[in-house]
Amino acid sequence: MNIGVLAVQGAFAEHIKILEKLNVNSFEIRKKNDLNKYFDGLILPGGESTVMGKLLIDFDMMNTIRNYINNGLPVFGTCAGMILLAKELENSNISHLATMDITVIRNAYGRQLGSFNTISEFKNDTLIKMPFIRAPYIKFVGNNVEVLSIVNRKIVAAQQNNQLAVAFHPELTNETIVHEHFLEMVNNKRL
Repeated sequence: MNIGVLAVQGAFAEHIKILEKLNVNSFEIRKKNDLNKYFDGLILPGGESTVMGKLLIDFDMMNTIRNYINNGLPVFGTCAGMILLAKELENSNISHLATMDITVIRNAYGRQLGSFNTISEFKNDTLIKMPFIRAPYIKFVGNNVEVLSIVNRKIVAAQQNNQLAVAFHPELTNETIVHEHFLEMVNNKRL
């Protein structure tokens, strides 16, 4: 298994460390040419969604990534990655990849001072650490979207077919549960 990690901006190195911990091969996607390499899944890290979206356009990667996702490539977006996947952003007229049927509110918890850590359920059965940093949340999910986590009555993790999106940063913890769930999605796609 080989996982591509978008590395134009944000917390990509932390995702790579988690994948190393799980003995999974990965590589950084920094330019369009990197999308020609073989990979079974893609991680869109947290960071600045506006900057990441602009760089995907500037580096001519947006349409290629969108096509891969629409053709079934498993993708995992954390925080800004979730914003990139969202079909609609409530407090913005911009959408990026727009492949997942969710409406997201950016910076929903306020600025940096609104950041927090909590422990909550993932997939209704496992308690995990959830660091929220200038985090978004999901306000609306479409019919084909499964809600995986709710914190303070707000949707913070969801899955639609080959797409997994979380508002928090599992890569900033020593836990691997969310990444393992994504890798299971990748394995199921490979079978």
